Amino acid sequence: MTALPRRSIKSLYPLALAEGEGVGTAYEYFAKRLILGDWLKNRPKPTSMLIAGLPEKYGCSLDFFLLAHEWGIRPIVVDRRSVALDKLARSLTVAQQAGHLIGLQVDLLLVNDITALNEVSGQVDLAICSEVLQGISAENRAAYLNRLTRLATHTAVFCPNADNAAHTNLSGLSGLTLDELQAVSFQSSAYSPQPSTFSGYIDMPPFPPGITRDEAQRNHASSGRIEAAAMWGLGYYARAERLLPVSIRRTQSHIVYAFIGR
Repeated sequence: MTALPRRSIKSLYPLALAEGEGVGTAYEYFAKRLILGDWLKNRPKPTSMLIAGLPEKYGCSLDFFLLAHEWGIRPIVVDRRSVALDKLARSLTVAQQAGHLIGLQVDLLLVNDITALNEVSGQVDLAICSEVLQGISAENRAAYLNRLTRLATHTAVFCPNADNAAHTNLSGLSGLTLDELQAVSFQSSAYSPQPSTFSGYIDMPPFPPGITRDEAQRNHASSGRIEAAAMWGLGYYARAERLLPVSIRRTQSHIVYAFIGR
């Protein structure tokens, strides 16, 4: 049984700051933890983890490294871009200097082909990625997920939601619709014995995409009382997202997700 420790948006905010991001990223991390907690609660605690690519553009997915830290895992981190691995190393250093993720060690692995992952051997309990799949050509996405489902007992994929044009246009990222993600997940999970999939929409913050703040404003948010109260309220809003009609979540959510298990 895997129960994720309770975290607040405020407690996740320093990780976002370490990546050069802000409250929107902390909200995303909180929303992802909520749905991962639902999925993992009836499964054994992972003892090994593959972070199967770093985000195409924003941040470094330090929320996944927090999971590894909480579980006492030394994760394997792969990417085809040395600049992305260097960015991660810097962000981890900033986070640890600020007192977070202390003692966490990671294995960084530069790969030639994120689809094949020939450099990765052995089995892991959990393969996970965010803002990666949309950067892989459409004809290779099923091969990438098929490789992950062969490497991992459980696979979790988060991707920008193509049905939210405001988000994808402002972010400069492409995306997948939930139907597209479900289709490619089914293609890959068909190779796994007794696969099960769980998918949907998350990350629908109640502020418009594209809001930017300078470094001083972002740092103030970590200590200001008004900001702390706002983050507290955002946490309750994030928990209520799933109660909204699917028609709203389809066009307003920033992320679609699919979890594949066997």
